[in-house]
Amino acid sequence: MKNRITATSGLAAFGLAALPLAVQAQSNSANQESATVELNPMVVTATLAPRTADQSLSSVTVIDEAAFRRQDPASITDVLRGQPGVDVSTNGSYGKQSSVFIRGTNSNQNVLLIDGIRLRSATTGAASWEFLDPRMFERAEIVRGPRGSLYGADAVGGVVQLFTPEGKEGEPTPRISVGGGSFETQRYSASLSGAEGGTRYHFAASRFDTEGVPVRRGGDDKGYDNTSGVVRLSHTFDGGAEMGMLALRGRGTTEFDSFGAPAEDDFVQQVAAVYAETPVTETWSSRVTLSEARDERDTFDSYGISVFDTQTQTARWENTLSFSVHELVAGVEHTEDSVSSTTQYEEDSRDNTAVFAQGLLDFSPLSLQASLRHDDNEAYGEELTGSLALGYALDDHHIARASYGTAFRAPTFNDLYYPGFANPDLEAETSDTVEIGVRGQYANWFWDTALYQTDIDNLISAQINDVPTNIPTSRIRGIEISGGAEINDWTLATALTWTDPEDRSTGNQLARRASQSLRFDIDRELGDWSLGGSWIVQDHRYEYDFLGNSSRLGGYGLLNLRAGWQFAPMWTARLTVENALDKEYATAKFFDGDDYINAGRAAFVSVHFGP
Repeated sequence: MKNRITATSGLAAFGLAALPLAVQAQSNSANQESATVELNPMVVTATLAPRTADQSLSSVTVIDEAAFRRQDPASITDVLRGQPGVDVSTNGSYGKQSSVFIRGTNSNQNVLLIDGIRLRSATTGAASWEFLDPRMFERAEIVRGPRGSLYGADAVGGVVQLFTPEGKEGEPTPRISVGGGSFETQRYSASLSGAEGGTRYHFAASRFDTEGVPVRRGGDDKGYDNTSGVVRLSHTFDGGAEMGMLALRGRGTTEFDSFGAPAEDDFVQQVAAVYAETPVTETWSSRVTLSEARDERDTFDSYGISVFDTQTQTARWENTLSFSVHELVAGVEHTEDSVSSTTQYEEDSRDNTAVFAQGLLDFSPLSLQASLRHDDNEAYGEELTGSLALGYALDDHHIARASYGTAFRAPTFNDLYYPGFANPDLEAETSDTVEIGVRGQYANWFWDTALYQTDIDNLISAQINDVPTNIPTSRIRGIEISGGAEINDWTLATALTWTDPEDRSTGNQLARRASQSLRFDIDRELGDWSLGGSWIVQDHRYEYDFLGNSSRLGGYGLLNLRAGWQFAPMWTARLTVENALDKEYATAKFFDGDDYINAGRAAFVSVHFGP
């Protein structure tokens, strides 16, 4: 208990230490108006319609293109780790299985979107975060809190949406990056984008190859390679109608440890979509999207070869009606999941049809958002989810919000149909979440605080015999405090999270979630040079629900450093040092109790050409 109190006090003290910086930021606001766009960005994930962060009435974090470039991460999980309400657990480094927890919910209780297209495995229900190359994306929106009434099943803890670049007006813009570093790592990428005559385009390709590091103490290096590409095209006609397409594909190989024996996965991650959007009237626009997402994995281990290929096909029709300052969003969605595998599932496909509607009402200074969705699934029946959010502008800089939302997670194909390890009697998880928050938004800095409680009935959890069961009730409480500032040539961001994810039937903390987390990012521009770093601190967590709180993983602190040098027009060199203090840490365990260890200190150098 003493250690826990000390950790909490330390994190709180660090947060308070940042207050003088906020005061300084406010005092310099007169000449910092340009920072407003970055600190109060437009977001679309929270409401399906463009709203600034404060207008969204949500707890939302945006990681913009500048942050992606500064941090030059090896993995998407590197930029997500320690963000407000976000926790990451990995079975080692570089292409190893990763889970993203949002507000203490499981990785399969959250939704990953890529340009609006959902990507996840239909067998596990979770996204393969480890196989996404961050160089394919320029922006991420993290929306915390239930979004079942907008996105359907699994949006219990929140939604992460990744955006690929789209071409901007002007001459074609090329970008090239070449780099490498520790563990015989090589990284290459190239892209070309632009826009002309109403047509926008973006083409990109990347390659990541590393010998990797051991995932077990005394083990062999476990390599990883990934070749990715993206094509994005669209054309806007004179009447305002727009048509477009997206194709993103990543494939490669990752090595891992399977019950003490070497093994590897060959994987494919893919999304493809075509869409058409048109203004029907001056107040009514309509959009139709046809998409397909694939998560494919061939595993080679001592047991032989196993194949798990899942596919999700979706047709979505979305309509937006504007009434002065009010908006109504309504639509219908049909989805079909299918599984092709060497394992013979009792069922290998299921479809879902949903209708949804959302009202965005502005009675300044009061605003209201209400949404409702009905899902009818072939496998688990009907579910109704809804949400209501109220916002009140206290003055020009402060807005208070309160919300209530419901969500659900349905059992996956593995939960219900995997031979010998399934439970056909499982019930769907359902949740209720209450949240209150306040946001302060100024010309060159902001702060946001939120308190929430999520109650989950029938949480699905794997037991010691690997047969999933329902945990009757779970409760997750939390507090999130975040802030950011642009002070002259300084860029600052901080996030402080306290989470209490509890199994109400036993009083145990739910597995793999840390209860306390701090992230602090600081960057400074010095003419042609830039310097920066990220400090991430998390307390202990426990492995495996069925062992209660007896299998403990210690807390850790990570320091990542970075530097950039623009040595010629359009040319930049970057150095990143991950885990600069060479901390040994683990966020998951093997079944035999050994830790999955992560990489120690790692340095990478790269040269970039482009704007």
